[in-house]
Amino acid sequence: MPPTDHRFVLTPVPGERDLGLVDALAQLSFVVQGALGQVAAAQGLSIVQARLLGILRDRRLTIKELANLLQLDKSSVTGLVDRAEERGLVQRTPSPVDGRSVQVTITPAGHEVIERGAAAFAAEIAALSADLSAAQQARLSATASVVVAADARRRGIDIFGTAPGLPHRPTGT
Repeated sequence: MPPTDHRFVLTPVPGERDLGLVDALAQLSFVVQGALGQVAAAQGLSIVQARLLGILRDRRLTIKELANLLQLDKSSVTGLVDRAEERGLVQRTPSPVDGRSVQVTITPAGHEVIERGAAAFAAEIAALSADLSAAQQARLSATASVVVAADARRRGIDIFGTAPGLPHRPTGT
């Protein structure tokens, strides 16, 4: 096992130790997914439905684009969109570029649901990170942003809206 590089590790609470990168990230993902699951359930959504609405709150995308972002196959996304559309959370509109394709957009009801959920999720994250100093929170945010941006780049996803024709995606969403 290679030695831990402590230059980039948040200082553990006295009496606790560094879990190591793999275990720490795995455990952190469980904590974050648990919080997201609770918030989504309170809004009557599954985690993947909350992700769908979160993605659509500032852009309109095709099923294929949604499948890429959600890392699901097109048929799964079609069913997901069908169920969200039945609830009045999203709507399909003809694509202005390809008459054979549709774009999915969020409805005002969908916006209301996801904004309530986003506020509750922000409060959960604030509670989870309350033991971190402002400097530690900034380092964690910067480090997580690098990891997320690198993954998106590898998958051909422009999360910052810098590609022509893509709307700007605000940070933190």
